[in-house]
Amino acid sequence: MSRWAGLVLPIALLAASPAAAQQQPVTRTPSGRAEIHLTFAPVVKEAAPAVVNVYSRRVVQTRAPIFNDALMRRFFGNAFPLAVPRQRVLNSLGSGVILDPAGLIVTNDHVIKDAEEISVVLSDRREFPAKVLLADEHLDLAVLKISVPGEKLPVLPIGDSDRLEVGDLVLAIGNPFGVGQTVTSGIVSGLARTGTGINEFGSFIQTDAAINPGNSGGALVDMDGELVGVNTAIFSASGGSIGIGFAIPTGLVRSVLYSVRHGERVVQQPWLGADGKGVGTDEATKLGLPRPGGVLVDDVTAGSPAAKANIGKGDVILAVDGHDVEDAEALRFRLATHHVESTAQFTLWHDGRMRTVAATLIAPPEQPPRDITLLTGRHPLAGAAVGNLNPAFADELNLPQTRRGVVIASVNPGSTAAQLGLRRGDIVASLDHHEITSVAQLRDMLASVGPPWALVIARGDKTFSLVVR
Repeated sequence: MSRWAGLVLPIALLAASPAAAQQQPVTRTPSGRAEIHLTFAPVVKEAAPAVVNVYSRRVVQTRAPIFNDALMRRFFGNAFPLAVPRQRVLNSLGSGVILDPAGLIVTNDHVIKDAEEISVVLSDRREFPAKVLLADEHLDLAVLKISVPGEKLPVLPIGDSDRLEVGDLVLAIGNPFGVGQTVTSGIVSGLARTGTGINEFGSFIQTDAAINPGNSGGALVDMDGELVGVNTAIFSASGGSIGIGFAIPTGLVRSVLYSVRHGERVVQQPWLGADGKGVGTDEATKLGLPRPGGVLVDDVTAGSPAAKANIGKGDVILAVDGHDVEDAEALRFRLATHHVESTAQFTLWHDGRMRTVAATLIAPPEQPPRDITLLTGRHPLAGAAVGNLNPAFADELNLPQTRRGVVIASVNPGSTAAQLGLRRGDIVASLDHHEITSVAQLRDMLASVGPPWALVIARGDKTFSLVVR
């Protein structure tokens, strides 16, 4: 039986003849109750029991506001008796979706981040403690587990978010502002939204269904009563909904569940071994593309899946598995929906011709070894732990997987490196005009050269120079 059963949408009544179809809709009094009532109740009755409230608690150390003042600390320091830190409990509220009758629940990572205690409240108000099986900050997704012995919990079927179209009706179910389970309706306003800065894998579903604080981790449901997205963020200047909400597509949700069922604590991203940049209008004209879009490959690692599939520099990746790729962020998303050892189909453009190749994706390799080293001594990098970049390390740091060199893995607070503003993910490009290619080389150079030190640091797509005396 269709999940549409019982859902009646009153629409403008048109005459049946083709000629009448060209006329304006006829306005008349509804002829019966079926034309008066519009209800999403049948969909909500099936979907709502699988949406839960997620409460997390953590304890933080605080001091009286007066002792956070720089002037007071200067005179009294941290040893002043009344400045003893106090404990304060921070509570956060979100939503989640039951995807397995054994008690597996998906929510947002930011809902449970740093939580010391997590509880889940079902739609029937029963409350259970939850443990975290997987938390992935990069995807902003987490999987919780609750135990309800002798009972199969209601689940929400996972739909295919790739089948959504702009204009489709959707429902957002969650617990906004802690008022209790709430359902809002809207349409899909946009697909494959990238550049939002919400997480590192982009390609969000945009909807105008009202999403407010507390909705994070809740369900975006289609009219078949299936999960098509996990509500994650809103665009708002005030903190309330203004009709621009974003949901993580179910392609990533499936990847998270796959990882949980294979015992992983984070999602292992598959490696292609090719990097590139989005194709704009001018570049598209030069390449002979009919429109902007795709990723122009500018770097391929030897021996990588991309190299084995004959993806080369100058190729434009237009689609993955038949889904258009608009930019580098969209390509990362499409790769993230795959798991290690799976095969993806790539549609390529080169010299005015299109072709399709298959690549078997693998785990990012740990070569060369990271060789994490804490640098000490009297030099600008003192207090920084550095390591050799490899594909796996680059993926953890959200850097291009083909990037090589020496990266800062962490910085000790108050150290010389921290005072210079260096941070995790910075790449030490050169020292005293010598390119840095390994931790061993950097360590040897720091031991043999003295002030002034000339450093070049790469951060994202920018570089800056430091001269330290």
